[in-house]
Amino acid sequence: MTDKQHDRDEQGDTRPETDAERRRRRAQFLRELHEAKALRDRVQPRRARAARMRQAMRMRTFRW
Repeated sequence: MTDKQHDRDEQGDTRPETDAERRRRRAQFLRELHEAKALRDRVQPRRARAARMRQAMRMRTFRW
């Protein structure tokens, strides 16, 4: 988020947010989240492997 956007949000901009703005913010958030997870996996490979194994176990035991 840029400083101008941040300042506008803090001042209580009352105009409703458009769907396009919301989707753009959500896409940015998801990109940053994916990047953070990838970084964590690189710096903590053992913990990342354990998390993958737990997720795989969850998927194997999930009932449709």
